[in-house]
Amino acid sequence: MSPTNFPALLQRFFTERLVTHQDASAHTVAAYRDTFRLLLPFVHARVGRAPSALRLDDLDASCLEAFLVHLERDRHNQPRTRNQRLAALRGFFRYVALQEPAYSLHCQRVLAIPAKRYERVPVAFLTDDEIAALVAAPDATTWVGRRDRTLLLVATQTGLRNSELTGLRRQDVALEAGAHIRCTGKGRKTRATPLRPDVAAVLADWLARQPGTPSDPVFPTARGGRLSADALQRLVTRHTGTAAQTCPSLTQKAVTPHTLRHGAAMALLQRGVDLSVIALWLGHESTETTEIYLHADLRLKERALAHATPSGLVPDRYHAPDPVLAFLEGL
Repeated sequence: MSPTNFPALLQRFFTERLVTHQDASAHTVAAYRDTFRLLLPFVHARVGRAPSALRLDDLDASCLEAFLVHLERDRHNQPRTRNQRLAALRGFFRYVALQEPAYSLHCQRVLAIPAKRYERVPVAFLTDDEIAALVAAPDATTWVGRRDRTLLLVATQTGLRNSELTGLRRQDVALEAGAHIRCTGKGRKTRATPLRPDVAAVLADWLARQPGTPSDPVFPTARGGRLSADALQRLVTRHTGTAAQTCPSLTQKAVTPHTLRHGAAMALLQRGVDLSVIALWLGHESTETTEIYLHADLRLKERALAHATPSGLVPDRYHAPDPVLAFLEGL
């Protein structure tokens, strides 16, 4: 293969490998696409060649490692996001190794780049008071404010993912008896999420004021298009800043659209809803994913501790029986 054929190889990876052979979901294709949209300008600045003129040799292990450092240092991505970008790169280079055996060693070096370990901290979520302050933050006298208030209300009650929220269409909303929203999430699983009567009423009012076709987004941009992920993040950040003026505890939290999803899950858990139901509500593959919420709220642990039976044993400290063991214990 000519080293200048990288663009053609990349195109075949998306059109043949992902779309035709793997029948990858739109979410997967978008995640891979965004990785290369970030990578190619980075490599262009590094080697001085336009993306359409890049060679496969330009994307060696050292270049890709530098790209991953750039994501964390310059774009302030968390290790989990960095690992997701690396997973997309690995998928591409596994394809290259099959298509171009001459580049097998090149691909092996890339595939050997390790994922980064990270500390798993309890999920961040909003309390009921913080959610109320956030939903009340947009100015309801303007079109944008009404849209944002409705969006925040739906997000904090349904727990939809970012892509599910921005991709919601008018035809996905049922406001008759048993009001609910239908969406297709990860793994192409379709689920229906019930709406509280107050949320259904606000959503019905918003849709009545915003006429459109069934395929139009429920929460469009001013031009009628679909909100981007960045626009949703800016929206949440802006209104969090406003809400923090009346709810100071918000200043201590980094609120993202996904934080609203966590808040919806915690609200269900605190009201006694079973984990299996919450997993169905959120579209989780299994309850193991949902168990992260059990560790997030100290009040749940305090209630469990209140039911613990005292053992009657007096606790004692461990003392190492040997100086060398004592040294090792002190490390």
